[in-house]
Amino acid sequence: MSFTYLTTDELAERIKYNPRTIRNDLKDSVLLEGRHYIRPFGQRKILFIWENIEEDMCKPSSEAAFAVPMANGGVCYG
Repeated sequence: MSFTYLTTDELAERIKYNPRTIRNDLKDSVLLEGRHYIRPFGQRKILFIWENIEEDMCKPSSEAAFAVPMANGGVCYG
């Protein structure tokens, strides 16, 4: 499967959020490493995975309310 990788600025443009909001408020609370973003080659730079973000944004809120983030970056829906 091919993914579309976005920088913070590119993601901000697509979802109409401020890049600072993504970095400070969404990353690691709503956007999870391994599911929504990666650090290529173990470096500091972050690339967001558009397809996973779009899929989770479009889920009904009732389904998302029962989502439990897993340690490996996946999500379990109960």
